[in-house]
This record gives sequence, C-alpha cells and structure tokens, in this order.
Amino acid sequence: MDDKPLILVTNDDGIYAKGIRILVEEMNKIGDVYVVAPKNAQSGMGHAVTINATLQFNKLKIDEGPQVEYGCSGTPVDCVKFAINEILPRKPDICVSGINHGPNASINVLYSGTMSAAVEAGLNGIPSVGFSLLDDFWDADFEGSKIYAYKITIALLKNSLAKGIILNVNIPKLNKSDIKGIKVCRGADAIWQERFDKRTNPQGQDYYWLTGDFESRECSNQTDLWALENGYVSVVPIRYDLTAHDLINEISNWIF
Repeated sequence: MDDKPLILVTNDDGIYAKGIRILVEEMNKIGDVYVVAPKNAQSGMGHAVTINATLQFNKLKIDEGPQVEYGCSGTPVDCVKFAINEILPRKPDICVSGINHGPNASINVLYSGTMSAAVEAGLNGIPSVGFSLLDDFWDADFEGSKIYAYKITIALLKNSLAKGIILNVNIPKLNKSDIKGIKVCRGADAIWQERFDKRTNPQGQDYYWLTGDFESRECSNQTDLWALENGYVSVVPIRYDLTAHDLINEISNWIF
C-alpha cells in the first residue's frame, strides 16, 4: 500500500502558470499529487464560488511527471470543492496553493484566490498553505520559492496545526542565496489607497481601471511586510473564524 501523502495542488493564476508548475514539481518529490486548478487566471477572486453557471473539468497532461491534473472553468474555491467531492480518491493529507505570481501579504489575503483556495481546504479539515512570490512577472524566478515551498510543506506534514488555521507564506523577490530564512510573524496593518482611472473608449463611453497604492500603517518588526522588506520568507498563521470573540459580552450589553 502506498504510504505517500496525498497532496492537492491548486492556484489562482491558472493551471499553466509557471508558479504552479514549479510547485507541482516540488510536491512530486513529497507525495502523490493531484492538481485541480483554473484553466484561466482567477486572481483577486477571493472566496468566490460559481452558482449561476455550469462548471467544466477536463483532465489534462501538461508536464512530465506522475501527477494527475484537471483544469477547471471556475474559481480556485470551485477547484477545491470539486477536487474533494469528485476527483480525489480520499481526503488529502495537505493542500498547497500557489506559487502565486505576486504578493499576498497583509490585507491582500482577503482578496486572494490563492489563499481562499487554501482556506476552503482548511474549512474541510485539511492542513493547508498558500505560497506567494513578490514578483508578478509571468516568467518570474522561482528558484528560492521552490526551496521554501518544499521545506514548509514537509514541516506542515510533520506538525499539526489547530483546527481552522492556515499558513500564508510570502517569499521576497531575491536570489535564493540572498534570502535570510523564515520569520513566523503576523499580518501587517496595511491598506490599499484606491482610485479609479477614468478613460473614454473610441465610442465615447466612459470606462474605469481600478488602481492604487499599497500603504502600511505601521513599522513593527513583528509583521510580514517587515520580514519581506528585510529579506525573510514570512509565515503567517491565519484563521477563517472572523468573530471578534472579545467583544461579544460588550455588545450584548448594548441597548438595541
């Protein structure tokens, strides 16, 4: 009987993205790999699910290797749901999402399809981690990222996390020899200062591009943004329970 861990791999950049191809290669060194990922880029989809349209899943063979692969017409969360319920032979031992082209540190975790896929797996009791590289170039250098994706996956398989905890891992855009190591930390207090760039098309109709600047509202050395700016891989344990438990008694005393 095969005692290798069963690994679900997904992402939000699409099944053909370089980041997920690198991740699949590393996961094949660890266990039996099933890849279920969007056919097309689904960045910024957050925890969206498809409910007003049909879904299509097609078995693919993209790279050499023993992995089983399916491309999905839906979102990253759709991929995880379908994988668990229809494709995998059993509950996976771990779900790894990424490696994302671009950062998912701080508040970005709320918008990220990469992290939402990991969260969806966590909701189903599966140890999960999302990996992101601070480089959104399609042909980004993932040499440093793959080393830490391998190390952190092995560590997560060997150690248990409390129920409802998912790891958010971001890797700085550095040569692998320049990365200083891993820093376990918290997400920084940061925000997007957003604006809409208004333009007009040749037909005279207005349209808009969402743009903006990402701004940190603190300078603590205990945050993921500090770790990344100083050459460390940031590892932030996050939870999907958004309840402010400390305020339940206080708000219960309000007069409604």
